[in-house]
Amino acid sequence: MWDRPELLTATANFLYGVAAAALMLMSILVVVHLPVFQVREVRVVGAVDQVTRAQLEAVVRGELRGNFFTLDLEAARLSFERLPWVRRVNVRRHWPDRLEVSIEEHQVLARWGQDGLVNTYGERFEAASDRVLPVFSGPEEAAADMARGYGEFSVALDRLGRQVTHLTLSPRRAWTLRLDDGMTLEVGREQVQRRLARFTTAYAASIGRMRTAPAVVDLRYPNGFAVRIRGLRWQDGGKA
Repeated sequence: MWDRPELLTATANFLYGVAAAALMLMSILVVVHLPVFQVREVRVVGAVDQVTRAQLEAVVRGELRGNFFTLDLEAARLSFERLPWVRRVNVRRHWPDRLEVSIEEHQVLARWGQDGLVNTYGERFEAASDRVLPVFSGPEEAAADMARGYGEFSVALDRLGRQVTHLTLSPRRAWTLRLDDGMTLEVGREQVQRRLARFTTAYAASIGRMRTAPAVVDLRYPNGFAVRIRGLRWQDGGKA
């Protein structure tokens, strides 16, 4: 090897190249960690009504690590998404020293039993709310179906000026609606929209004429519905 100058030259050039690359890498690592590249501004965008400034500042001060180049955007996103009322977050760098945090909040639709809330996408989440909301009760995996059903039932009942306060879906997928006047509708699990439409069409000439709203209206009949008057005994025939 020592008697081959061209090989020595190539080897030397290679070693010089490796040394130069290592030196450049070390220089880059030193530069990106300089204080001059600190994140100096975190800008929150989006309609933020429920998340407080104090909560956002707590994440920025306690969770975000690194400078403009070294900050882990995925870890930052997850830190913001752990806040109550936050549904989705996107974090982006903006040269030279700013982070933009785009926040989408949950839009609450209903309560889930006594221990949670449901948003307009039919997703359950944990947060506190003092709003008067309808209450959903059903199988754990049924929140999305119940959100869709609630929207359809609300449209159908709007013509009567009534609102659903409690919505129940049984394990057999049978629907029960309690309205704001205290009346309960047993809708069942078959021909749900047809049954409800028949009820709202006949309401003015039937139940609407009663002095007191009935306790229960059973819509699970092929050509009509049955009414339970408050104080009278009720026998459920196991209809669908």
